[in-house]
Amino acid sequence: MKRIVMALCLLAGLGSCQIYRTYQRPELPEIDSLFRQPVQGADTTSLADLTWRELFTDSRLQRLIDSGIMNNSDLQIARLRVAEAQASLTASRLAYLPSLSLTPQGAVNAPEHAPTTRTYDLAAAAEWEVDLFGKLLNEKRGAAAALAGQEAYRQAVETQLVATIANSYYTLLMLDRQMEITRSTSEIWAENVRVMEALKRAGQTTEMAVAQTAAEQASVEASVLALERQILQTENALCVLLGTTPRAIGRTSLDEQQFPDSLSTGIPLQLLSRRPDVRQSEAALATAFYATNTARSAFYPSITLGGTAGWTNAAGAAISNPGQWLFTVEPLFTRGRNRANLKIARAQQEEALVNFRQSLLTAGAEVNDALVQWQTARRRLELDNRQIEALRSALRSSELLMQHSSQNYLEVLTAQQSLLQAELDAASDRFDEIQGVINLYHALGGGY
Repeated sequence: MKRIVMALCLLAGLGSCQIYRTYQRPELPEIDSLFRQPVQGADTTSLADLTWRELFTDSRLQRLIDSGIMNNSDLQIARLRVAEAQASLTASRLAYLPSLSLTPQGAVNAPEHAPTTRTYDLAAAAEWEVDLFGKLLNEKRGAAAALAGQEAYRQAVETQLVATIANSYYTLLMLDRQMEITRSTSEIWAENVRVMEALKRAGQTTEMAVAQTAAEQASVEASVLALERQILQTENALCVLLGTTPRAIGRTSLDEQQFPDSLSTGIPLQLLSRRPDVRQSEAALATAFYATNTARSAFYPSITLGGTAGWTNAAGAAISNPGQWLFTVEPLFTRGRNRANLKIARAQQEEALVNFRQSLLTAGAEVNDALVQWQTARRRLELDNRQIEALRSALRSSELLMQHSSQNYLEVLTAQQSLLQAELDAASDRFDEIQGVINLYHALGGGY
């Protein structure tokens, strides 16, 4: 027996370099070049340092996000998955304890012309697996990595939920602004139709010009209906996110929103700790790493200590198995299957590594896209404001010229139409700027 134990300890020492290793993050040479715009020095200040309450200061939006975090069904499912992973980790920890079983039996014998006899016995068995080759250890570590992955998944769902609710809310503000401009446009075109009809009666314009003006008015009124539909659909979609029945969403206005004038991204290395989806993919890699270790441990013997004891009324005394506690070593007759399982585990570990690296590349691309979106929208918004000022000046000039000269009224209509379209573009670009802030905040790992 001593020789067997010594041989097993020698095997454990030879295999410990593989079986007992803990997960180490692989080398990531590409991480420093994830951001296209270079980071100044070692500035670790990031937009993601802000909580979502600090970034989204609109009190009505904050209440909507609170409601979504409490009631959203996807987030509730993510929380339940975390609870499942916690239970799995608890089960893997309890595997270190011995298992006990109780097998009571009884019998009644009633032969003819003989008294009835009753026999019974109470037998108990105990079994304990000695984790000499790291099987239980790696299963426990794998369960802990899986729990970390599920917690990261829950946070990823939460960050996505915060960003989606914010995007939906600001979409409503943009649609409200466009609705306001479009309704003003509709009123202007209704007045234009009346003016054109008066000019036609005075012989200063044609029926064709009146018809064109009426057609433009009808087109604007159709745009009002389309905007009303978009607003209702956006409110309905937002209510689904909030886990409530469809209702009107209370909100402020697009002009009241305030955001930082400058946005910082920090350094790419921070994505490893801040982006929950990146942490989830790394947790999957760690889980696969420990699954490979578990597959390696299958090549070594399994050692189990066990024994039975019991009491029966037949002999009136306690009984136990003659061998007392048994020491068993399972022979290795499944080496071919174990090799196949190890190949599968290694392939899955390589797959998890590829997914981990890809998640980093995706995170870097999302940061770059969001930053460009914000910067471009800001420049466009500056051009929109300059265009609006110029068109307002042109409209005033055309109205004065029409009053004091023979300028055609159609030129005034053209100036009005150009101004209103520029205001619609400005509202859209303002929303694009806000959306760039939200997307960058989410891409950097903020929101939970």
